[in-house]
Amino acid sequence: MTSERTTLYRDKANAKLMGVCSGIADYTGVNALWVRLCALFLIPLTGFVIPAYFIAGLLLNKKPAHLYVEPEEQKYWQRVRQSPTRTAREIRSQMRDVDRRLADVETYYVSSNPRLNAEIERLR
Repeated sequence: MTSERTTLYRDKANAKLMGVCSGIADYTGVNALWVRLCALFLIPLTGFVIPAYFIAGLLLNKKPAHLYVEPEEQKYWQRVRQSPTRTAREIRSQMRDVDRRLADVETYYVSSNPRLNAEIERLR
């Protein structure tokens, strides 16, 4: 079962024809112009681009309007689709940094409050 944020959709809001290229662009994080140019470049080289485009246009669902609340959320999910391991590594790193900063705040507060420090020592 996949999340609706990691699914390929047709993007009718930015569509030129059926929204397949703009959906691929949204899914990958690549500019839609480059996806369209790539599709146009592949038309004379391979004969399956046009039928594949229309089949994808018929099979793919329309992108839900509520999918992303903010542009930052859209960028985050594009990074997740491109490299889930790298994104998880980045989040772990950010959480370690938050944990370290919280420990620094805690150390500062406890060291400047002798009564709290004594109570913590008594609980050990």
